[in-house]
Formats: sequence, structure tokens, C-alpha cells
Amino acid sequence: MFGRKMWPNSDIGDGKYWPSRTKKITRFPSFRNFELPQINFGHSPDSYNAGKFLNESRQTFIKEERPSDYDSERQSFERLTQNVDDDGRTSSQELGQIDSIEEDPNLVTWLGDDDPENPLNWPRRKRWTATLIVASFTFISPLASTMVAPALGTIATEFKITNSMEQALVMSIFLLAYAVGPFILGPLSEVFGRVVVLQCANLVFLIFNTTCGFALSKTQMMVFRFLSGLGASAPQALGGGVLSDCWRAEERGKAIAIYSLAPFLGPAIGPIAGGLITQRTTWRWVFWGTSIVDVAIQILATLFLQETYPPKILAVRAKRLRKETGNNALHTKWQNPDHTLRHILRKALVRPFIMLFTQPTIQALALYRAYIYGLMYLVLSTFPMVFEDVYGMSIGDASLNYLSLGVGFVIGLQICAPIVDRIYTRLKTKYDHPGRPEFRIPLMLPGGLLVPIGLFIYGFTARASIHFIVPNIGAAIFATGCIISFQCAQAYVVDAYTTYAASATGAAAFVRTMAGFSFPLFAPKIDRAGDTGTDIAVEVWGEDEGEEYLLCWIRRRAREDTGLLRRNTMLRLDDSL
Repeated sequence: MFGRKMWPNSDIGDGKYWPSRTKKITRFPSFRNFELPQINFGHSPDSYNAGKFLNESRQTFIKEERPSDYDSERQSFERLTQNVDDDGRTSSQELGQIDSIEEDPNLVTWLGDDDPENPLNWPRRKRWTATLIVASFTFISPLASTMVAPALGTIATEFKITNSMEQALVMSIFLLAYAVGPFILGPLSEVFGRVVVLQCANLVFLIFNTTCGFALSKTQMMVFRFLSGLGASAPQALGGGVLSDCWRAEERGKAIAIYSLAPFLGPAIGPIAGGLITQRTTWRWVFWGTSIVDVAIQILATLFLQETYPPKILAVRAKRLRKETGNNALHTKWQNPDHTLRHILRKALVRPFIMLFTQPTIQALALYRAYIYGLMYLVLSTFPMVFEDVYGMSIGDASLNYLSLGVGFVIGLQICAPIVDRIYTRLKTKYDHPGRPEFRIPLMLPGGLLVPIGLFIYGFTARASIHFIVPNIGAAIFATGCIISFQCAQAYVVDAYTTYAASATGAAAFVRTMAGFSFPLFAPKIDRAGDTGTDIAVEVWGEDEGEEYLLCWIRRRAREDTGLLRRNTMLRLDDSL
């Protein structure tokens, strides 16, 4: 199609193709014996009828032709993406490396592939320590988001909150801050380093979460909850970046599985602890108890968590060498003397917005993860009305039903952790490829099917005439599907945007947490409808249809995405800002 329209008298066929990287051709004279290179976009090469392209006698003419705007952009693109592979991903193994050190004797980089300061070369125990500490941060923040759920009635009575929407907002406003924080904290980590931003943000969470226990009005409570949520959003924004720094692609699946379990396990355990604390003491200890646990995690992070971001590690090395040698020209490949701190911060803060609005992969997976995450919080918010109102349980007894979600999350982890890396390795061997993010996709489909199955069981059996264990079984199946789908999507994003993983996950976290904020607000409407189980099932039916179409579209985009859009986004980001 393309060839016939542009050159009707040539031998070019009706294939799809893209100009070669090495031959920059923008306007063509009349010619017949030109060959166009075949680029396989996931289809059979036989589907392309490439004609003849650029014989030797034409090369001189093309070289002498005045470069067009496309040529200039292409050349600039190649300079900026010299370390980007065929899939548009900047390899973690290539961070800090250059083709020839002799080109710039003042460039500070890794001391070979086995540099011990490179997080990829850390001892396995040290890398797992970093992973588990970050996972602990990621666990405590969503724990705080739902731990208040069983105490909402008590808080509403004390602060005279009569509107059910305002009552739900006490829990959901925490997640609204989750949506805002990653856009700030993720990019800041790519300027100042992961660890500094993570620990400072956790201190903000610690201070304002403790202050929530001293709130004297609903206004104070909501303000303090929002500010604590800003600090608590850091692990969600930075965790993916830490994993991409420490683990190679073929090793990353298990680490991501454990890290991805935390945002789901925390909300499942939170209401159990919150219900027991509220029943035995006061709702204020819900916040103070969370802060005590967070202090312990903060101490561990201060003692054992080291910086993982390669540009920051090399910047510290360059600073040390400048001081030792007196050579102020020493620099890393990420440092530009013409760029001020203001310029760097502006670029870093704009990056997540550019990625969110220009990357179809991030958009699709962000919507899918938002749907899963929002459904989880919707189910969490319906547990009190199901097990307290329908089954007549006390607050403490009803909170124990959240264990079914925890069981489902653990089962999903046991399924996903070993299999996702096994599938990745097998597909690398099958296609003789160094690895693509799309190799994380296959397990997402069965996980996506478990979500509606579990929710149908939970929705249709949540009635007094059926034993309460049956909706718990449905909730466990739902949780298993959630964690499998979420882990595959998280691994895809981290693999696709390794260098900018924090910005990519932060952009996706915005959409996800907005769903987590808004979905629980539907719960009072379901309750007022009268038949909780049937309404939940009807909601699931409508949402499941959209999920399946979205999942199929993600898989198609994953096959067709050649990485060029990802690379051009980085071009606009680094060259235009």
C-alpha cells in the first residue's frame, strides 16, 4: 500500500516498512532497483513484498542530498539513544558504559562489567535485602490506607459525620494523595537518588500518620490523612525503579512478585488489625500502632538500604574523584554542565506526564491495573456490609474474613513468582532473542479470567441463606487473579522502561490510585440498593466485559509495539525541554 502510493512506477510492493537506521533517506528520485529492508513487526516476513532498494550507484546522490528535518531528528535520536536496544529499552547492564572510553577521558563510568558498585553486581543477599526493605515500605503504606476501615463507624460517631460519602472519604482520601505523590517523588528520585527520597517521604508519612491519632475534627482528619498519603506514595513510585536497578530481566520476576504482593497484602491485613484494635482499645491506636511498625522499617532502611540508582552512584563517584584529583572536568554521561538544577528538576517532573500521555503501553496497562486495584478496594469496602449487616458478625469477627483475600494473594504469589521467570526464559530461547517485555504477558490472561470468576462467586453468594465461607472462597479466587494480573503488568512496565522505571510506574500509579480512591465511593450506593450480592455481581458483569476487551488490546499492542514511540518520547524529553 505504502510503496504503490509513493512510487507507482517502481518495483516496491505493498508491504509495511520503515526507513533503515543506517540509511537516512527522505526524498527519493525516480528509481526502480531499490530494496527496502524488512522489519518484522510480529508478522510473518512473507507478508511483505519488499522491492529493490538503493544500489551502489545511488548512494552518492543520496549522501549529497540536503538533509531534511526528519534527518536531523533521526540523527539526534540516534545520539540520544545509543544505548537503546531494538525494543526501545535502555538496558540496565549498559548503564554507565560507552562504546569507547578514549572518546572522553573525563567520563566517569563503571569499572567494567563486574564493577562491585554496580547494583546488578551486588551479592545476591544484598540485593534481596534492598528488595525486602522496599517491599516492607510498600506493605506498610497500603496497610495504613485500609486499617482505618473497621473504625469508620466509630470515627463518624465521634466527629458527627452523617454523610456516607464523607465517611468513605476518610479512607479514600489517603489514596487520592497516592495519585499525586508519584508524579513528584518518582522524578525526584531520578535526580537525588532512590534512597534519599524514599526515606524522606517515609518520614512525612510517619509524622502525619501519627498526627491522625490526635485529630479533633473531620477536617483535621482528612487533611492529615491526605498529607500522610503523600509520603506513603513513595514506595509505590520508587519500588519498580529499585528492582530495575538491582535485578537483570531474567532474574526480576520473583523480586517483582514479592514486591507486587505488598500493595495487595497490606490492604487485606489492615482491616483485620484495625478491627481488633478498635474493638479492644480506641480507633486512635489504629494510627499510632501503624507508626510504631513504620519506625522499625525506617530504622532497618537507614542501616541496610543503600543507593541503587546508577546515575546517582556514578555522580557520587565523579564528585569524589574530582575532589581527589582536582580535575573538575570529570563527569558522568548523565551530567551536563549546561544544565542547572532547575532544568534537571523541570525535566524530571515533566517526564511522567509525557510518558502517561504519549505511551500507549503505559496507558493500556495503567487502565488495566487501575481496574484491578479499584475492584479490590471496592470489595474491601463491601466486607463490613456483607459480614456485619448480612451475617450479623461483630467488628472483630467480621474483620477476620479479610484473611480470605490474604490467602488468595499468597496463592497468586506462589503461582506467579516461579512461572513468570520460567516463561520469560523459555520465550527467550524459543525466539532466540535477548528478551522482550512482551514475554511477561502470557500469564496475564489466566489471571484476568480468575478476577470475574471470583467476584461472581463472592457477589451471588453474599446472602444470609448461604454459609459465609462461600463468599470467602470467591474473594480468595478474586485475590489470586488480582495478584497474577498485577505482577505481570508491573513486570512489563519495569522491563520496558528500565532507566525511567520510577517515572513509568509513577505515571501508572496515578491512574491506579485514582481508581482505588473512587471505587469505594460506589459502595454506599450498592448498600442502599438492598441486595448487596446481586448488585456486586451485576457490577462485575459490566466491568468484566471491558476488562476482556482491554486485555486483548494490550496483547495486540504488545506484539505490534516496535519501541520507536518509546524512543521518540525520550528524544522529545531530553532534547526539547
